Amino acid sequence: MILERIASPADVKQLRPEELKLLSRELRRFLVESVARTGGHLASNLGAVELTLAIHRLYDTSRDRFVFDVGHQCYIHKALTGRRELFSTLRQFGGLSGFPKPEESVHDAFIAGHASNSVSVALGMARARTLLGENYNIVALIGDGALTGGLAYEGLNDAGASGEPMVVILNDNGMSIDRNVGGVADHLGRLRVRPGYYQFKKGYRKVLSHMPGGNGLYQFNHKIKSGIKRAIYPCSMFEDMGFTYMGPVDGHNIEQLCTTLFWAKELGRPVLVHVRTKKGRGYPAAELRPERCHGVPPFDPKVGVTEQQKVDFSYIFGHELTEMAGRDKRLCAVTAAMADGTGLQEFAAAWPKRFFDVGIAEGHAVSMSAGMAKQGLIPVFAVYSSFLQRGFDMLIHDVALQQLHVILAVDRAGLVGQDGPTHHGCQDVGYLTQIPGMTVFCPACFDELRRMLHAAAELEGPAAIRYPRGGEERQFPSWDGSAERLLRQGSDVTLVGYGTLCGELLAAADILSEQGIEAEVVKLDRIAPLPVQLTAASVKKTGRLLVLEDCFETGGIGQQLAAALARSGFLTDLSLLNPGNRFVPQGTVKELRQAFGLDAAGVVRAVLKQNQGET
Repeated sequence: MILERIASPADVKQLRPEELKLLSRELRRFLVESVARTGGHLASNLGAVELTLAIHRLYDTSRDRFVFDVGHQCYIHKALTGRRELFSTLRQFGGLSGFPKPEESVHDAFIAGHASNSVSVALGMARARTLLGENYNIVALIGDGALTGGLAYEGLNDAGASGEPMVVILNDNGMSIDRNVGGVADHLGRLRVRPGYYQFKKGYRKVLSHMPGGNGLYQFNHKIKSGIKRAIYPCSMFEDMGFTYMGPVDGHNIEQLCTTLFWAKELGRPVLVHVRTKKGRGYPAAELRPERCHGVPPFDPKVGVTEQQKVDFSYIFGHELTEMAGRDKRLCAVTAAMADGTGLQEFAAAWPKRFFDVGIAEGHAVSMSAGMAKQGLIPVFAVYSSFLQRGFDMLIHDVALQQLHVILAVDRAGLVGQDGPTHHGCQDVGYLTQIPGMTVFCPACFDELRRMLHAAAELEGPAAIRYPRGGEERQFPSWDGSAERLLRQGSDVTLVGYGTLCGELLAAADILSEQGIEAEVVKLDRIAPLPVQLTAASVKKTGRLLVLEDCFETGGIGQQLAAALARSGFLTDLSLLNPGNRFVPQGTVKELRQAFGLDAAGVVRAVLKQNQGET
């Protein structure tokens, strides 16, 4: 096997063209077998095999900067840069990250995990290279999906005008970037990527530059040529931004890729290479249903990824919202390219005219929702917690200032698992609860999610409902609309939490009771506006408080409760259990709770430590 001989990118550079084709097949087989064992991102990586090989043929990624956008397609890059033997630990606790991670390898230029930032990051690196007088290449890889985000255009606009030598590779695996892509575009694309074309163009410009009036002649001829070209083939928007546009290029023709990327690098200016690829390439099950094979759990590679209807928080939310929309025509659903992930497929099928997928553009989704609410609709924006961060400015200026009735369905709140620090929802508590007029609900089970969604629809101002990834861990007494509830009476310590972590508090209370410590458990069903009445009454009785949550400590509910109690004159023995002010690594939710002491055992240890401190 050729793959067995690849220990570093240097080995890729030594292969013959026919060996590269064999290696592509071996890499796909390796990828399917590896992801089948661990789960991960499959279709996107299958589509980027030849493109990744071509990049490693032409660039030295230990020095040249190769910047991924999102990073869903970085597995082949990792396998070629000395990490192939680690794929059995992919996305596991303490194992190989599913995203680019500079801590892992010098070949990973920048952390990735969210979309549309690669061109901006790459331009920053290019400008640093110029100012520091250094010599290396810059290449950014961005997908057509990430190109729906506004930040991508901010970066492209600046990069094209900068003149900085850099290459942006547009991996187009589904969306037509330009309506004029077709027969003429393909013909001109093939013509423009021929080496002779650019060799002639460079020589022609060099000769004219040494002639009297040569520069003016070149500019005159260039305008004539551009005018003729625009007449038969409207110039791409990338050229209007200042890029040299090359493509479309067959992303699975490695020889054409290498030739095109070589000339793009040689131009010494901003170049955009438009590459057409097929998601799931080489694995029939993924080619047929690439959306099903985007992020997958472990599966049997002989059978493929089976489609199973999961009854989780996302499904319950989407189903309930669909039912509600049948009774209230004002209800609309908004998503930022995550209809499947947020459970909105049923809504989209039932109410297509009231379903809006805006692409990877969370800021736009928030502002659009504000406009909808201002004119009398009730928009429900379903979004992952970590992705909502990109709409924070719009939440304040477009929603909160006018107290508009926008509902945020904040999916993947708290710890989410193997996607790691870029995807954990540990920030939303801190920023949502600081927005004036915002109501934040925290359901701990499916029934509470349904009831709280109805409650949010009946409010007048902005509201958020934050819930975790996956299914319910236990059921709780039917929610009666209160902001806080007493789940268990006790006299020795007050345990406070919200969401599914309340189950860990109840389990801890059972263990503590066996050791002669009676814990009182207070459940917060709403964390903004923050209720303190039950907690204050309980702390007055027990004299001790422990607050459990899976968000950052600063700005968390523990700190907010402590401040509220201090203002009320209730000074108490306080323990805050949370991940602290640090990013949480990848791992299953169970593993991460154990590692950070956020499970029942961790609560018991903290309470016992409080007792020891007293004695």
